[in-house]
Amino acid sequence: MDTAERAAADSPADGGPADDGAARLMKLFEAHRLTPTQRRIAHCLVRRAADAPFLSSVEVAELAGVSQPSVTRFAVALGYDGYPALRKQLREVVPPATAQGAPTDSYNEYQEAVHAEIENLRHLAALLADPGPVARAGTLLAGSRPLLVLGLRAASAQAGGFAYFAAKVHPEVRLIDEGGTMLADRIDAAVRAGATALLCFALPRHPREVVDALAYAKAAGLTVITVADSTFAPVAAHSDLLLPAAVGTGLAFDTACSPMLLGRVLLEAMCDGLPDAQARLEEFDARAAARGLFVE
Repeated sequence: MDTAERAAADSPADGGPADDGAARLMKLFEAHRLTPTQRRIAHCLVRRAADAPFLSSVEVAELAGVSQPSVTRFAVALGYDGYPALRKQLREVVPPATAQGAPTDSYNEYQEAVHAEIENLRHLAALLADPGPVARAGTLLAGSRPLLVLGLRAASAQAGGFAYFAAKVHPEVRLIDEGGTMLADRIDAAVRAGATALLCFALPRHPREVVDALAYAKAAGLTVITVADSTFAPVAAHSDLLLPAAVGTGLAFDTACSPMLLGRVLLEAMCDGLPDAQARLEEFDARAAARGLFVE
C-alpha cells in the first residue's frame, strides 16, 4: 500500500484533538521499519495518544504487553538516544489540547473494556469521514467474480460474517477460513475462474500463514483489500488497500467490534456497486417467507 493510501486510510478528515494527535503519531512512526514488537508499542502509543507524552517506559511496556527494554529499543529504532528523548518529542508532536484529557470516572475492568471499544468505534467514525477508501474497496469487491474472502483463526468469525451476508447480493463468494496446503490451490482456482480481488480480515495474533497467503494472492494478480487492527500490522506490506479498525485488548481475549462494523460498512459499499443487490435481497426475502424460514 502506498503512502497516499495509508494517509487516506488513517488520517481523519474532521476528527477531534485526540484524532489529530493519533494521526501525528502515526506519521512519526510510519517513517521507520519496525519489528512486530515495536509495531505493537507504536500501536499502543497511537491508541493512547492523549496520554503518550506522559507515560513512563515502564507504563508503556505494561500497556503494550512487552518488556521495558523493548520500549527502550523502540525509541532507539526511531533514532532517539533513549525513551526520555522520545517522550520529549511526543510532547512536541501531540497537540497540548490532546494531551490534557479530562479525568475519567473509575470503572471496573468490564466497563473499561466496553469504554475502550466505544473509543475504537469513535476512531473508526473519524476515519470514515473520508469515504474514499471504503468506496474504492466496495467497487473492487463488487467487480470480482468470484470474490475471495479470507480470515483465519481469530479473524475467521469476521470473514465468515462478511461472506454470509455478501452471498445474499454477490453472484459468487468463496470463503477461506481454514489454512493448510489447500489455501494456495483455492486462490489459484479462484483466479482461473476470473477473481480479481481478495478481502482479508487480519486480526492479532497475526498467523504467518495469512501473511504468506496475501503475498501469494498478490503474486497471482489479485488486488488485496485488508481489514486489520492497525496500519502497522504485518499484513500491510502485502495489501493494496488497508482499512484499519482497532481491536480491544482490555480482556483476556481481544474484542473486535470495530472490525465487525467496518465489515458491514464494506458490505454497504459493495452493494452500491451491484445494480441488482436490492432485487436479490427482495427475492431472498420472498423465498424465505414462502419457506417459513424465520420465526416472526
